[in-house]
Amino acid sequence: MDGNSLNITEEKLNKLKEIIPEAFTENKIDWEKLKAALGEDIEFKNERYVLNWAGKSDAFRVLQSPTTATLVPERDESVNFDTTENIFIEGENLEVLKVLQKSYFGKIKMIYIDPPYNTGNDNFIYPDKFSETKEEYLSRIGDKDESGYLTREGLFRKNSKDRGHYHSNWLSMMYPRLFLAQNLLRVDGVIFVSIDDNEVHNLRLLMNEVFGEENFIGCIVPITNPRGSQEPIGVSTEHEYLLSYGKSENGKLSMTGYDRDANDKEFSFIDKYGKRARLLGLRKRGGDWKRSDRPNMYYPFYVNPKTLSVSLVKYESTKSGRC
Repeated sequence: MDGNSLNITEEKLNKLKEIIPEAFTENKIDWEKLKAALGEDIEFKNERYVLNWAGKSDAFRVLQSPTTATLVPERDESVNFDTTENIFIEGENLEVLKVLQKSYFGKIKMIYIDPPYNTGNDNFIYPDKFSETKEEYLSRIGDKDESGYLTREGLFRKNSKDRGHYHSNWLSMMYPRLFLAQNLLRVDGVIFVSIDDNEVHNLRLLMNEVFGEENFIGCIVPITNPRGSQEPIGVSTEHEYLLSYGKSENGKLSMTGYDRDANDKEFSFIDKYGKRARLLGLRKRGGDWKRSDRPNMYYPFYVNPKTLSVSLVKYESTKSGRC
């Protein structure tokens, strides 16, 4: 017991959510969806295929607003400052991306982003405060600790799942940064963005909008946790996702990472980028396929009619095909 009285409104909303979950968006009632779920004659406004969220207009205004920030060289902390070809930049990433537009517009070959996954415990900046003055903003993004590193206080805000606009806040944070990153890519440039199940669905739609659906290269699924997540319920996941997009069709990744000798007959396929590859069938084709041909890939499921529990039986490979 927490000592608080019963929240009647919250209880009613929770019961309604159990009955009509499709009427809720980001833990709030979508009245148009509720009316539609109850069978009322309704036409959704501005019907079209588009990704939209609360705060998208504000996110676009943040994207369009110019910056007065500048990069300050730290020669004392640098090695071979005048001759090195490597740059490490510390700063609020949206401001830095804006600063880089002038010098690096259309010049970057590859960008990799590892954004907040929006697990409910992430702290990140999203545009929900537009009343502050320029001085207040510069002070907020310039907060540093004794070591000179940017502090989290005043700069980052926690995006809890208990708050409304949980997904919208994340999208508002990502949209201007992806848009500016797209500007920096070369014509043949590519971008990779890591993500997990919390936002992979929204990220795919968002990147379709920013980079163009036709420039989607692929979704790579890296195994990051072989032991699996230790969640008490649900599926124990071992993987994350890595979405890849090109700036244009010229940014598509080739089928091979290196050239083969022109005399290698096995690698006879040449793609339009001049890369050599070999074509391999990934499965047996035709009408004569039998389970006995691939015994280790036959996994029948059985349901106990009394307990409704599901069991998996794996057959071991033998000379006869199975045991």
